[in-house]
Amino acid sequence: MTIETTPPVRTLAPAARAVEVLGGDLTEGSLRRYLGGIPGVDAVGLEQRAAGLGTRSIKTTSKAWALDKVIELIDLTTLEGADTPGKVRSLVAKALTPDPSDLTAPRPAAVCVYGDMVPYAVEALGAAHAGRVMRETGQAGGINVAAVATAFPSGRASLPVKLADTADAVAAGADEIDMVIDRGAFLSGRFGLVFDEIVAVKEACRRDDGSYAHLKVILETGELNTYDNVRRASWLSILAGADFIKTSTGKVSPAATLPVTLLMLEVVRDWHRLTGEEIGVKPAGGIRSSKDAIKYLVTVAETVGERWLQPHLFRFGASSLLNDVLLQRQKLRTGHYSGADYVTID
Repeated sequence: MTIETTPPVRTLAPAARAVEVLGGDLTEGSLRRYLGGIPGVDAVGLEQRAAGLGTRSIKTTSKAWALDKVIELIDLTTLEGADTPGKVRSLVAKALTPDPSDLTAPRPAAVCVYGDMVPYAVEALGAAHAGRVMRETGQAGGINVAAVATAFPSGRASLPVKLADTADAVAAGADEIDMVIDRGAFLSGRFGLVFDEIVAVKEACRRDDGSYAHLKVILETGELNTYDNVRRASWLSILAGADFIKTSTGKVSPAATLPVTLLMLEVVRDWHRLTGEEIGVKPAGGIRSSKDAIKYLVTVAETVGERWLQPHLFRFGASSLLNDVLLQRQKLRTGHYSGADYVTID
């Protein structure tokens, strides 16, 4: 005789913050109910708010501060299939001395590279590597090395491969891991699978001394199709352990937009009000001018407060943005624009 039994409820990998917020056992069903109960986004209202913030002007006296702040928040990035150790060393040289004609220019927060390029970035940074500064002084400082992982940019690989990708980068000295979620799983409603992967990758960020590399979770908002999906994916990522939520890989259009970034900042604001925990936001891809970057600074300040204008809470993922900011700094200092040849390309 066959006895029919109810299959056991699959319990998701433990995540203390999610258990606390959901109130009790964390299951696929409870996660689905929670995310399904998040209010929908007023798209018109969101875009109007973003447009209004984008028109705010900054006084000339504040522009110098804003330009320096943008530099301090940049993840200076090279993520090309043709990257070489030499190109990474050039990128690090630019991060160490952004403007050789003006040594007062601040340094960016991080250099962001593929995992196999991490050793070259760490070596080139030397004593300026944030990980080394922390080990030797116990204080934060220096330039971080961020590595993209988990089969970036597609995320199409098995979980063991994704975890190995992450662990290799951390072992090589990466201070930060930028992972991509499985957008196919998310869009088909398999929220538990996405949650479990983020939890597992977070654990793969664990170092031998028990500390963790910071985890940035890339939503690839250009593939999520709706603002409602962006909001749910943001909440899901934070529940699973993200230190940062990031808009894009930079390989899909549209990449970062002001409305999407505003929406993600609102999620971070609401999470902070709920738990007291501070989560970072990183718009990446398509932010190329200082004028556009300053719009993001205003949006951050007006949405979550000026406290978020720090490298551990907000970043720009960019490759060419730094050049434009340096040219604008030179204009403020000298009174005239320099040509693009006055800043390094890499």
